Amino acid sequence: MTKGTTKRMIIMLLGAGLVFGGIYGFQQFRNKMIQKAIGGMANPPQAVSTTVAQSSVWQPTVEGVGTLRAASGASLAAEVGGLVTALHFESGATVKAGEVLVELNAAPLKAQLEQLKASAMLAKQNYDRDSAQLKVQAISQAAVDTDAANLKSAQAQVAAQQATIDQKIIRAPFSGRLGIRQIDLGQFLAAGTAIVNLQKLDPMYLDFTVPQTQIDLVRVGDKIGVQTSALPGKTYTGVISAVEPQVDTATRNLKVRARIANPKGELLPGLFATARVDEGTQRQYITLPNAAIAYNPYGSTVYIVKDEGKGADGKPKLSVEQRFVTTGAMRGDQVSVLTGVKAGETVVTAGQLKLHNGAPVFVNNSVTPANNPNPEVKDE
Repeated sequence: MTKGTTKRMIIMLLGAGLVFGGIYGFQQFRNKMIQKAIGGMANPPQAVSTTVAQSSVWQPTVEGVGTLRAASGASLAAEVGGLVTALHFESGATVKAGEVLVELNAAPLKAQLEQLKASAMLAKQNYDRDSAQLKVQAISQAAVDTDAANLKSAQAQVAAQQATIDQKIIRAPFSGRLGIRQIDLGQFLAAGTAIVNLQKLDPMYLDFTVPQTQIDLVRVGDKIGVQTSALPGKTYTGVISAVEPQVDTATRNLKVRARIANPKGELLPGLFATARVDEGTQRQYITLPNAAIAYNPYGSTVYIVKDEGKGADGKPKLSVEQRFVTTGAMRGDQVSVLTGVKAGETVVTAGQLKLHNGAPVFVNNSVTPANNPNPEVKDE
């Protein structure tokens, strides 16, 4: 190989090296730029609101809603038809058991009653006379038996007639307060026509329901507090008097009845009321806002904020850790956490939908969810 050929060979190899070196450098530059672009496309820190899990004192309670009803209540009506001849009550009056309220025309029945009494008296005389004759064998036993049957029949007719006359008088079946009168003097009443509503307002009963998860906290004899929006600011004391022996399969709730003293008659049947049952001694629970819990078919979870030190910009670097938790009783906007969270840990309360395990976050507590153990409904 000549000297010129060698020189050209060297120049060619150097050129090839420069070309391949340029290609390699470009590849390295491109890879670096791709990595930088991918790093720029990574999820940026997400804004979340947080709260610190705290241990607080809880009084185990059961709350239920229900409807008030009177101890006794009835819509009074006539058993038989007739013309109203006397009214002995006014709308809204308080009456005692057995007090006469309405009288219907019974004159024809009373006249017929006298006729039946006369027939019964004659039957009694015939029976007594024939019984005396039977003793001296002046009459047969069959005749005396017939007289006895006739006497009983006549007496039964008198009793039936008297019962029909009694039905013409409508009395209060129990003591209570009357409603608005539905009839007037001189009006003809058909059988079953409503006359007036009668309610015994003391005591009152509250029928309410509790979920099946809390039935072990409700027992006969437990005291309850009752409130109704019809009488704001007032709390009435009652006692659980009965518990339904079966759970409603449609709602999985248990029906409970409480007895409430109502001497002033302030509570009325049909009012919507809330019952609160305090059970057992106070307990310590880790408390979180209900909004902090993500309820899922596979379990309830929360996000715990973790401090990862400081980032390149010198600011705190935060991330989240997803945990499964076991929740317990609820009160207002709060829920008790039995396992999964310790007191003092920072928990995400808003923004969970955009998070995943290990996601970077930054805290913005300018808006926080409700966390009131006893929220009140305010009318706008």
